[in-house]
Amino acid sequence: MTATQTIIPGVIILEPRVFTDDRGYFYESYSKRTLTELGIEADFVQDNQSMSQKGTVRGLHAQANPFAQGKLVRVLQGSVMDVAVDARLGSPTYGRHVAVELSAANNLQLWVPPGCLHGFVTLEDNTIFAYKVTNYYDKASETGVLWNSPELAIGWGIAETDAVVSAKDQVLPAFKDWQSPFNI
Repeated sequence: MTATQTIIPGVIILEPRVFTDDRGYFYESYSKRTLTELGIEADFVQDNQSMSQKGTVRGLHAQANPFAQGKLVRVLQGSVMDVAVDARLGSPTYGRHVAVELSAANNLQLWVPPGCLHGFVTLEDNTIFAYKVTNYYDKASETGVLWNSPELAIGWGIAETDAVVSAKDQVLPAFKDWQSPFNI
C-alpha cells in the first residue's frame, strides 16, 4: 500500500497494491500493521456503510470530543467525490479542504483524522460507501457545516440544484458561522 500526504497534515490518500488475473482481483483493504507503518495510529471500533443514488451529498460532518472520530473511507461500488476539511483551530490549513475521487475502479481510500469535517457526493447511482471509525457515534457530539459553504469553495462537481441533501444537513451552519470544537 502506498500513502500520499495531502495539503492537510494527517489527511492521507491510500492506494492498495491490487493483484489481478483471469479470475478478477485481490487486494488487502485493511491491515493495522500496514497503517501503523504508514504513520496512521488508529484503533477502529465500528464499520459503517451507506448506499446512495447519484447526486446525494452526505456531510460535512464530524463528532466533537470526547467522541471525535478518525475515518478510513472507501467505495465498494460506484464512485464519490470525497472531501475532508481541516477544522482544527490553530492548524496552518484550517478551513482548507482536500477533494479526492474514490471509486470501486480505483480502489483508493482516504484517512480522515479526528478534527476534520468529512463529506462526499455520489457520482453514480447505487454507490456503496464504506468506512471504519475510531470512536462510537454519539448524537450529542454531532457537529457539521453546510456542504456548500461559499468560504470553503469546494468543487463538488455537481450543481447545487441537482444535489440531494437531507433536511438535517440543509440547516447546518455555514463554515464562517460555525464554532469549531477542535484544536491542534
